[in-house]
Amino acid sequence: MAIEFNTIQKEGLSVQIANAIRDAILEGRLAGEERLPSEADLADRFGVSRSTVREALKRLAAQNLIRSERGSSGGAFVNRMTWSEAQDNLVTTTRLLIGMNDIPLEDAIEARFALETAALPLAAEKCSDDDLKELRAQIDRQRNPQTSDVEFCASDVTFHSVIAQATENPLLTFQLSAAFEAMQPLMNMLVYRLRDRERIAELHEALADALEARDGSRAAASLESLSAYTRELAAQRRKPKTA
Repeated sequence: MAIEFNTIQKEGLSVQIANAIRDAILEGRLAGEERLPSEADLADRFGVSRSTVREALKRLAAQNLIRSERGSSGGAFVNRMTWSEAQDNLVTTTRLLIGMNDIPLEDAIEARFALETAALPLAAEKCSDDDLKELRAQIDRQRNPQTSDVEFCASDVTFHSVIAQATENPLLTFQLSAAFEAMQPLMNMLVYRLRDRERIAELHEALADALEARDGSRAAASLESLSAYTRELAAQRRKPKTA
């Protein structure tokens, strides 16, 4: 059993036990779908009561790290988190961090575009015909006058998420897509009254053209133009209204 049993103190036992099991999961010492020892076995190993172990397991279940199954072959099992679940968690956490810590819009813009810029060489090298087709479809959607502001925002997120997927790197795609989903709607919400949708579509088209040409440097220049326009909108938003 790959859990540290010798670091448990006398206070907050259930929290410490939950943390010990959580660390074993996060560090890969407990694999996805692995069955944990029984409550009685854990209580014996940690030198605590079964009720204390039960409380620790409840904490882990609330974090979606483990699940309980009934029956003769049941017990507590380590959950295998999907990419989608992990991305949802990261999006939620990022939005909370931005909102609760009053992160300036300019900092969010800087971080969001720095992340995408780093991925462009891979995206330019590996983007497929299907990726390019989807990028063009999103541009058409953005140019459609019937597209609502909410739909435009969703299309904007999808456009950049396709670029992330084009890298064919699951970890990079995970990080980038989560950043786009967390930050892009925030930026759109704050500047949507100021933005020129056609200009954004044109900047997106220049970026798609560069990716189709397999030109990472040109793609980075196009993205920098989009970043500059976004920063320009943010600056306009800060200007005081005149009477």
